[in-house]
Amino acid sequence: MYKVSLIHTVPSVYATFAGRIKEVIDDVKIVNTVDEYLASDPAEKGEFTVNNMNRLLSFIKCAEMTEPDAIVVTCSTLSPTVEKIRPFIQTPLITVDEAMIRKAAQMGSKITILATADSTLEPTKSKLIYEAEKLNKELEISLMVCPDAYVAIKAGDQEYHDEILKRKSLEIKQQDVIILAQASMAHLEEAIQKICGCTVLSSPKMCVEQLKETLLSNKN
Repeated sequence: MYKVSLIHTVPSVYATFAGRIKEVIDDVKIVNTVDEYLASDPAEKGEFTVNNMNRLLSFIKCAEMTEPDAIVVTCSTLSPTVEKIRPFIQTPLITVDEAMIRKAAQMGSKITILATADSTLEPTKSKLIYEAEKLNKELEISLMVCPDAYVAIKAGDQEYHDEILKRKSLEIKQQDVIILAQASMAHLEEAIQKICGCTVLSSPKMCVEQLKETLLSNKN
């Protein structure tokens, strides 16, 4: 049996992510950790503080102590800090958005990053540019953020969260790819694709596929 440790910051992602993994990977045990402060603090302060970085490090080290085959951090706001922590962790450590961003860079030149948390925009953009540079490719990147949707999802109002994002999507024109920057937006992938008429990528599905590949490669 595989064991996977998940670190979440949004209850709705915690409620669905393990199920996504079990649909794709047989015989897996999931260990969940949920801490909303890890994402809410940088959203309020506009930066990822040293104190919060130490908190994230402690969560990841605690996850490693459960002796998992892999650790997945499901919040894209944490991804840049996870990259800094990665050298200190022996267990395979996966960020939720890395596979999605890699695919987006491969697929298009005009890309919109649609987010609910402002703290996610610049890290996602930086990673996208990094992936494009590896392909010797130039991108035209647009950034859109819906802070009211972030407030709604934190309050547990899924319906209003979705309404805000669908309405905002009407403003997106003539793009090759739209990135849904938060895992909590993933269920809107098909709806926003219909609204905008272009490829829409969300992170959970591709992250789970990356996790499966990681587990299988380590087993072999």
